[in-house]
Amino acid sequence: MNDTPLIQDLVSAYREWHTAILVFGVVLGTLLAGLAVRALFDRLARRVDELRHVWAHGLLTSASTPAQVGVWIVGLAAAVHVLLDVREGAGDSTLAQAVGPARDVAIIGVAMWFLLRVAGRVQDNMMARARHRGHELDPTAADAVGKLARASIVITAILMMMQTLGFSIAGLLAFGGVGGIAIGFAAQSLVANLLGGLTIFASRPFKVGEYIIIPGTDLMGGVEHIGWRATRLIGFDCKPFYVPNAMFNSEPVINHTRMTARRIMEDIHIRYADIDAVPAIVAEVRAMLGEHPGVKHDFFAFNFSSCGNFSLKLFLYAFTVTTDYNEYLDVQEDVLLKIAGIIRRHGAELTGPATRVDIPQWEGPAPDPARQGLGNQPLPPLSSPA
Repeated sequence: MNDTPLIQDLVSAYREWHTAILVFGVVLGTLLAGLAVRALFDRLARRVDELRHVWAHGLLTSASTPAQVGVWIVGLAAAVHVLLDVREGAGDSTLAQAVGPARDVAIIGVAMWFLLRVAGRVQDNMMARARHRGHELDPTAADAVGKLARASIVITAILMMMQTLGFSIAGLLAFGGVGGIAIGFAAQSLVANLLGGLTIFASRPFKVGEYIIIPGTDLMGGVEHIGWRATRLIGFDCKPFYVPNAMFNSEPVINHTRMTARRIMEDIHIRYADIDAVPAIVAEVRAMLGEHPGVKHDFFAFNFSSCGNFSLKLFLYAFTVTTDYNEYLDVQEDVLLKIAGIIRRHGAELTGPATRVDIPQWEGPAPDPARQGLGNQPLPPLSSPA
């Protein structure tokens, strides 16, 4: 009796069960290893203070999920290799040759994901630590550094993936040089906006949270976000609008937030009849401005400037100590009321554009009605035409 087919069946069944057990063991080990790695990183992250150890906390909190995914990638690749090694001739198949590059590309992708998470967490931790210590960390600079770091990570990961898949990096760079010229001509506005964004990040004429004005346009508002293509502003009506970054390379920008003082400039009019009181008024107002706590004392002016069409003009020019708009309005109101009080104390009066007619009074004897032919007789009634 020939037992060869039976032996071959037993060997085949043993191999299949052995393969199934190995694959099950690899998958189970991968599952347990992934859970253990994630639990380890989570436990370490909870022991690290995000304000004291910015980088360590960013690395540990960012590594939990990517590390678990990386373990699964390695484990699944090992399981596939086990299955392919059992089958005769499967090691030379297309699938077997693609497992290695696919695993490497996936690992590079997980590493890129991990580094992007680290960049974001470290940026958030640095901002939180600055706020906790009472310092002001420039959000524009932090955002610029974060974006540059993310762009570098993504570009490096893509080049490594292409190298792993067998593409020639040298040829790609040469093609990119020629294609970059064509793309630059085809997308000049996009390139201009990108360069404008880099200019903002480098020179920092304004940052997030500041209020800017573009003269000659109706564009003014608080800076909410500085992107690579456009900057988002929010106006007084709480409506957001987007300004292309290329405009900041060709248009002047007034940074309203960085002013050192606010200006008070007013023309005050008094009557022509109060010309004699002008020297005393000017002297007292100057003394008041020199003692006012809300006015800068290094420079201010109050002078009799000109004789207007209807009044004498006194010119006020001063700067407030505060830059807060509400406080500025309070200081300006107090200064103007004190000037008005000084003018009244000197017997003068404020005036404005008005028409006044002076009618001289008759100083002779009263006219005789009889001599005018009227006497005390009433006028005859008007008769209607026939």
